Amino acid sequence: MTQALDTYVSGIDVRLYMLAILLPLILVNWIRNLKFLAPCSTVANFITFISFGIILYYIFREPLTFEHREVIGNVENFPLYFGTVLFALEAIGVILPLENEMKKPKVFIRTFGVLNIGMGMIVFLYTGLGFFGYIRYGSAIEGSITLSLNEPLVLAKSVQILLAIAIFFTHPIQCYVAIDIVWNEYIAPNFEKNSHKVLWEYVVRTSLVLLTFLLAVVIPELDLFISLFGALCLSGLGLAFPAIIQICTFWHTCDRTGKAIMLAKNMSLVLFALLGFVVGTYTSLRDIIKHFSTLHFSKYACQLI
Repeated sequence: MTQALDTYVSGIDVRLYMLAILLPLILVNWIRNLKFLAPCSTVANFITFISFGIILYYIFREPLTFEHREVIGNVENFPLYFGTVLFALEAIGVILPLENEMKKPKVFIRTFGVLNIGMGMIVFLYTGLGFFGYIRYGSAIEGSITLSLNEPLVLAKSVQILLAIAIFFTHPIQCYVAIDIVWNEYIAPNFEKNSHKVLWEYVVRTSLVLLTFLLAVVIPELDLFISLFGALCLSGLGLAFPAIIQICTFWHTCDRTGKAIMLAKNMSLVLFALLGFVVGTYTSLRDIIKHFSTLHFSKYACQLI
């Protein structure tokens, strides 16, 4: 019975699942205040921790072995790693709005404030799951560790469902900044005297959700594009631009020693970001073109057979 149900579910086009959650996704993105999105983030974090617990159960239920595990990876794969890590850890678009919405914004950037504690926990979780996940599954691990989980299949499928729900609840938080910029900076000023201004805001919110939905439909191999977006966009947004902005902002307020330290530190970040941008983008595009060329050739070969 379970096998038959699994076969039936796996036979359904994934785009139908995506279409089924489109309306709820639009509705949750109609929430206009970031404070009201806080419960969504809380629910997503709770679900994520449950999922992590189940994944750790799969990893540690049998003794781990370092046999046939490479200690150091190939250098040519580092650009993909660079882009993927940037994509996973990058949250520059949410940081400033989150700080602005806090009752005590200064708490956000303290040594043991919200930013450092939150990012520290994220780095710890990512590093731990990445390390032990590789020790468990080796190079055969899939683009997402949830796809490598085996028996019991019901529990493995539940992890995928839970993480999908968590992503669903964090989607409006990720879209908040994009919607805020597009609406408040570019579109809203043209509707100041319009009696249907709120209605047009909902139209804009719906349109942006539909845009992300169409991108998800068009891009079937997400893991290949994660590294591309990380290297192409986030190397500048998360590393280079903040360093340049700090130099421009604090240049006239620092003494000679402070200027030298700030310049050395920030220019190192800019050069590192530039290297990651060039090499990471090239490597990601190369692998994407190679993947889709191979896929097209395979379909053509099947048609000939």
